[in-house]
Amino acid sequence: MTKEGIICSVTGTGIPVRGNDIDTDRIIPARYLREITFENLGPHAFEDDRKQLDGRHPFDDQRFSGGRVLVVNRNFGSGSSREHAPQALMRHGISAIVGESFAEIFLGNCTVIGIPCLTLPSELVESLQSLVEEAPETELSIDVSTGAISTGQATYQAEIPESIQQAFTTGAWDALATLLEADHEINDMHDGLPYFSGWKNH
Repeated sequence: MTKEGIICSVTGTGIPVRGNDIDTDRIIPARYLREITFENLGPHAFEDDRKQLDGRHPFDDQRFSGGRVLVVNRNFGSGSSREHAPQALMRHGISAIVGESFAEIFLGNCTVIGIPCLTLPSELVESLQSLVEEAPETELSIDVSTGAISTGQATYQAEIPESIQQAFTTGAWDALATLLEADHEINDMHDGLPYFSGWKNH
């Protein structure tokens, strides 16, 4: 991130989570939808999968501790449209996701909280996952403006929808920041509404 609101790059080690059609219920179990805020969701990401794998899930593997780039397979984030799923990943420390494809609503929910999602063909996703598994200390450097993912050993050319790419590189993804930049216009609109001005001059 070069300045507030603008996301041009993400750099960090990776976490490979293999499997197609990983849905939002697996990312964050439904019982956590009762949370009033998202703040405490991070430790519960993939909770049921982690319990079933008894410590063998990548999110429990110390080799991937502190990883910022999640590397996944096809149709990641499918299922229900819960925004808790990307929120849980973000609060676990994920700053970008690379995969073969993403469910549309999940992709949108990631975009509005500042998590770029980039796509690669299946064979390149497999290559990147294997690289991270074999050398977990490898830093992945993602150029959001071009889609290039550099590992120091190789460069993968990923894709990101142009509209989403522009949202990150201009800061437009951050709706609240964009709204606050228009504070004068907001105040003018407020002052011009009769039910705020006591119906004066109306």
